[in-house]
Amino acid sequence: MAGPGRAQGREDKIAQPQAGEAIGVTSFINRRQLTIEWGQCDPAGIVFNPRFFEMFDTSSWMLFEAALGVKPDEMARAYGIIGIALVDARANFLKPARFGDTIEIASRVSEFRHSSFDVEHRLTINDAMAVEGGETRVWAVRDEANPDKIATAAIPQEVIAKFG
Repeated sequence: MAGPGRAQGREDKIAQPQAGEAIGVTSFINRRQLTIEWGQCDPAGIVFNPRFFEMFDTSSWMLFEAALGVKPDEMARAYGIIGIALVDARANFLKPARFGDTIEIASRVSEFRHSSFDVEHRLTINDAMAVEGGETRVWAVRDEANPDKIATAAIPQEVIAKFG
């Protein structure tokens, strides 16, 4: 079984989405496993819910690193961006994760739009769904008119294609 991004390698031509358009993406999935540590838990020994959002953030960056072959700290230089800024996060907690549990997080971009995209995270424990998470992120750049501000830019077609 291959490592992160097992579904990578497609070379389909994917059109650049225009403002208001979206492209659904399903084939590139990055998976990672980790063991729940005591410091991630509340006094009851279950993961404190906000810690899942930290796991999802790390998983999103790992997804992009696996798909693009560029480390997160090198993305700014490689693509002329500030980063992939988080603008919305959500989760559905189905089963508690406990100290010592080995979990798997499977992450994928479920949809690309002109300058934003959605990331879906599925956290399982022993193959049972425990947490469904989602994020909306934007392709963030410095505002040309005011470099102290952040703006969004079109996601390059070559980036979208790597998630095909």
